[in-house]
Amino acid sequence: MENALPPADELVLVDRELAQLDTRRSQLLARRAWLLQVLAAPVARAAAQPAGPPAPSRPLADSTPRSAQNVLLTLGGALLTIAAVAFTLVSWGSMGIGGRAAVLVVVTSAALAAPVALLRRGLASTAEAVAALGMALMVLDAYALHRVALADTDGVGYAAVASAVLAGAWAAYGRGRLRGPLPVAVATAQLPLLLGVVAADGGPSALAWAALATAAADVAVALRATSAAVRITAGAGGLALGGWALLTGGWLSLTSPIPAGALLLAGAAVALYVAWRVAPLAEAAAVVAGLAVIAAAGGVLRAVAPEGWTVPGYVLCAVALAAVLRSAAPRAVRRGLAGAGAGVLALGVAWALPPVVAGLLSPAARSTEVWSGAHAEPVLASYPATAPLVLLVGTAALAAVPRLWARCGALFLAWALLTSLPVSPGLPYGATLTLQLLTTAAALLVAVRPDPATRGLRAPVRGPGTAGPSAGEPVDGASAAGAPGTAAGPSDSPDAAGSGDAGAGGGAESSRPGWGPRPVPTATAPAPPREVLAWSAFACGLASALSATAAALDTRAATFAALGLLTALFAVTGFLAEGGRRAVAACAAVVTATGLVGAGTAAAELPAHLAALALLVVPALTAAVGARLRRHPVALPVELTGAVAGLLAVGLAVSRPAVLALVLALAGVIAAATAVRPERRPAASWAAAALFLLATWVRLAVWDVTTPEAYTLPVTVPALAVGVLRRRRDPEASSWAAYGPGLAVTLVPSLFAAWTDPDWPRPLILGVASLAVTLLGARFRLQALLVLGGTVLALDGLHELAPYVVQAVGALPRWLPPALAGLLLLGVGATYEQRLRDARRLRERLGRMR
Repeated sequence: MENALPPADELVLVDRELAQLDTRRSQLLARRAWLLQVLAAPVARAAAQPAGPPAPSRPLADSTPRSAQNVLLTLGGALLTIAAVAFTLVSWGSMGIGGRAAVLVVVTSAALAAPVALLRRGLASTAEAVAALGMALMVLDAYALHRVALADTDGVGYAAVASAVLAGAWAAYGRGRLRGPLPVAVATAQLPLLLGVVAADGGPSALAWAALATAAADVAVALRATSAAVRITAGAGGLALGGWALLTGGWLSLTSPIPAGALLLAGAAVALYVAWRVAPLAEAAAVVAGLAVIAAAGGVLRAVAPEGWTVPGYVLCAVALAAVLRSAAPRAVRRGLAGAGAGVLALGVAWALPPVVAGLLSPAARSTEVWSGAHAEPVLASYPATAPLVLLVGTAALAAVPRLWARCGALFLAWALLTSLPVSPGLPYGATLTLQLLTTAAALLVAVRPDPATRGLRAPVRGPGTAGPSAGEPVDGASAAGAPGTAAGPSDSPDAAGSGDAGAGGGAESSRPGWGPRPVPTATAPAPPREVLAWSAFACGLASALSATAAALDTRAATFAALGLLTALFAVTGFLAEGGRRAVAACAAVVTATGLVGAGTAAAELPAHLAALALLVVPALTAAVGARLRRHPVALPVELTGAVAGLLAVGLAVSRPAVLALVLALAGVIAAATAVRPERRPAASWAAAALFLLATWVRLAVWDVTTPEAYTLPVTVPALAVGVLRRRRDPEASSWAAYGPGLAVTLVPSLFAAWTDPDWPRPLILGVASLAVTLLGARFRLQALLVLGGTVLALDGLHELAPYVVQAVGALPRWLPPALAGLLLLGVGATYEQRLRDARRLRERLGRMR
């Protein structure tokens, strides 16, 4: 026998076949076992089932025996209670004294004694129901006793004594195995003291003391009780009565601070005891205790302090409370006390903010003329002068907290303090403006050097793989800014040190990364504290600068002084700041410089068109600064801000077209000088071309040139030349991009002029030109030329034929035009599909053109 395969290959094939057979055998054996199990199941069920008719399935119960028993017992107890009430109220008068006493003694004694026997037999639920009936009968007994034997006593006083007796009796009665009497006893114990005070005609203070004493007893019961029902009942009672007592004390502290203060302090002691003993409620109870202490101390200070010191008194108490028990109290208690103090401090700061808003916005809401020398009337002059003190206390309190949010809050409150100072004391105009400028300078100083404000803070937790200080490492300025690889400052690596832009010049900085290997992407790290604080201070500085500028418009000297100082401040900030603050500060310097130039032209009483020429100094200077900085990140924002000043100059020169042409030409020179710089800004070249073109058009309008071709041909010729050069360099470029704009600039305005021109030369010249464009488009297969030229030629020819068409239509009968229109519609409808194919074929041919 001859083998077709080598022995080694055939052996591999045989082993593979055997493995497949083994796998298939295992599958068949598993299937056989399952089939046997399925076939054997019915036989087993039939053998297990007894002979006779099949038993009906038992319906499922929708309630458990225990729940059904409870419902029955509750209904029975309720019915017996209703019967006892009816007997006491209705049938009581038909029996003698002996019968009444016998009924009371027998029924109540039987109801109270029956649970003992029921518990011995294990009938706990029945015993609870009968015990509840017995307690209800005891209430009826107390009522009956008052009606028969003690009818002359005060009802409220009797209710107080009865509730105390019943609470004690039920507490003793529930010491056994019964669970219901103890919670009922605790609930009833809430009444004796309150009813006793009402019976004694006690006032709100005495009633609050009674409620607080009852709440303290509830706290003691809740802490010592082992039954959950008793703890819940006592806790609910203590919360309700204690809250009522504290609210009453807070209300009374407005009129009677000394007695109310004692009540509040006692309530605070109870709440603090709960905070110390109950861990889950520690923080909330500590907040309540802290608010009670603040209300007590603040009420006393309010009574002895002069008018206007009420809110500062409460704020000082809140700050003092936040510093109490910082080491002895548990952590949750400290957080609660601090939270109470922070809440009161926040309310005090909100009370002190109106002078801040007035000091910031009132200069902008002027009712006098600019440079009139008259100053706006003081706003909120009668507001308490202690508002800045609240802001000062808040600043000191937040500055002591080593958290980023607290430092930001302290920074804002310090700025708000300086902003509100001119409002409350009523400072004169010069002092107010000086203080606003000093506030701006201080805020910008913090924005430039935020390191002192970050001392003691901890760096934010960074993502995996990021460098920099860890969450537990303190940040003290430069350590956070200069850490390699962090977002706070530039890297100190050799690559970063040598990554300066070759074309940036000697003094210019560069933000481009080094030419080393690209860093591995890591998780986004949060902004470092110094960045957050710097931006916060910078925002405050901008707000103060705007307010100072608005206030400086009252007098000419103040305007020049304020704008000059602000320009210097923002320029220095732009030079020393980091990141985006540098660009924003530089743009703000350009804006204030523009205002300074405008103020100079107004002081010189120059007309608007001459002021426009003066304003062109700003874009010229910004272009020079951009040429000096070149690729620096600040260069482009500064130049764009200067361009906005140039637009303002153009707007001022609109009233004088001749000067407007000059302004546009000078602006075009500035843009052209920007475009030819080494970094080659493409947008500047387009802007220069547009400005020169607009200047030419305005000059032609000044010379009374009404021919549109004088405006459009200077654009069309160079545009077509550029298009030809582009097509030579890039033969695949579209004809619309190369020639479309240039042709449309002349053909479209000329077409509109031809339709309104009564003479024949313009339509003739336009028709010849559009025919030439159309033929060139067909010859060189250029879509833009063919479509634009053909469209203009058709519309121009229609304009020339329109008079003759109108004349011919007027000579025809009136019925002929509708008839011709109908025939045309019939012909188009009959050949609709052919027309669609022709249109589709024309579209495809145009689509193949460039």
